[in-house]
Amino acid sequence: QVQLVESGGGLVQPGDSLRLSCAASGGTFGYTYVGWFRQAPGKEREFVSTMRWNGGNTYYADSVKGRFTMSRDRAKTTVFLQLNSLKPEDTAVYFCAAGQAILSSSTQTTSYTNWGQGTQVTVSS
Repeated sequence: QVQLVESGGGLVQPGDSLRLSCAASGGTFGYTYVGWFRQAPGKEREFVSTMRWNGGNTYYADSVKGRFTMSRDRAKTTVFLQLNSLKPEDTAVYFCAAGQAILSSSTQTTSYTNWGQGTQVTVSS
């Protein structure tokens, strides 16, 4: 079973950038997609971005498209989320997740079985 650990969150001002990391251990074999989700206080967890572990296209929520970039290292052990032009509404706990999703369901939390503990991102002036 893969274990996921996020890092890189923090308190920033509007317009600033952050880079989140998700370190995977225990093997990623059998997991098709890795995704980023976020959850703001009092709200449901929502999709941010996803990609196949073996590479290919990356998909983003409309709310972050053009501002966030998801990537993965060549060893496929670390996944990154670059957050640019941050807005107060981006404030949330950001989670990394792995699952055996298919493309049509890769934006749904229920398609992911393994989750990290989350990292807090706070955007405030």
